[in-house]
Amino acid sequence: MQRAQRKLEHIKFALETGFGPESTHFEDIRFIHNCLPELNPADIVLSADLFGKMLCAPFLIDAITGGTDAVTEINSKIASVACKTGIAMAVGSQYGTVKTGVGRNSYTVVRENNPDGIVFANVSALSTPQQAQDAVNMLEADALEIHLNPAQELMMPEGDRYFSGLLDNMMQIRDKVDVPVIVKETGCGIAGESYSLLAENGFTFFDCAGCGGTNFPVIEARRADVEPEEMAFWGNPTAWSLLDAAATLDDESFLIASGGIDDAAKAVRAFALGADMVGMSGIILKIISEQGTDAAVKFIEHMQQRLSDYLLLLGCRNIKELRNTPIIFSGQTIDFMQCRAYAAAAFSKKRR
Repeated sequence: MQRAQRKLEHIKFALETGFGPESTHFEDIRFIHNCLPELNPADIVLSADLFGKMLCAPFLIDAITGGTDAVTEINSKIASVACKTGIAMAVGSQYGTVKTGVGRNSYTVVRENNPDGIVFANVSALSTPQQAQDAVNMLEADALEIHLNPAQELMMPEGDRYFSGLLDNMMQIRDKVDVPVIVKETGCGIAGESYSLLAENGFTFFDCAGCGGTNFPVIEARRADVEPEEMAFWGNPTAWSLLDAAATLDDESFLIASGGIDDAAKAVRAFALGADMVGMSGIILKIISEQGTDAAVKFIEHMQQRLSDYLLLLGCRNIKELRNTPIIFSGQTIDFMQCRAYAAAAFSKKRR
């Protein structure tokens, strides 16, 4: 009952608190307009091949919920939206379900409503390899997200307090499951040092889930009826996490940008910073909850169209060409780059 109640409270407070209070810092990034793009709208290609399946656009409805029958309808609706728009989706943590068997229907409904789409399973880094494989099998998943959330756990009254040995356990999971493994944060971002450590140990798929979007330390504080104080601002803003990735990862890595991305303007900046895919969760949950699935489908279709427009205005045929478009950095992001010894002029011309 406690876990089921927690899942419902997460949704309640995610909708109430929204994004922030920290910024993603995408506002510190500006493009140079190309008045002679020499392209037509038909030249723009957003479709992408991932794990042998085609996506209409490189978008992901990122992990939201699951684990109790009360949220089965939400995951059913999310799966329907992903299916209708031809984009990928991930489920919320399956850790409780693979341990107890409770709430299984809240996940299996995803494949019922999205039989041929790309679906990511999701477990804690504390899971055993067998539990991780069970999560994959539950969804016939195309990949597995392993989520890292120490800040959330510390703010959660019933949260875990033991974080040593996680890397070794994650490597065991990766080596034993039969699908690709994605290392995912949950709203505090991945820093360059962590990207390097993970890459050195063989991980190649990442979801930065930066600060500036859904804020789980704040949500857990609301659940506990305490003030989050400075923890509300803890984490690496999404744009900064992407810059760290661009400075650290090689071209063989696959990077999902998530954390506060709720429109095409932020998405195109994330792609320009080196992302291969953009993830959204809070905005999709809000639209589905308040307006329904048809509105969520229209929102994603509008994002696809607007992203295509931005590519044309920048003279790019696809998202990877965005990495070579000139961009201007300003504000606190310049301070961040100076402290990290990143040359702004070089980053302005090429990322990853």
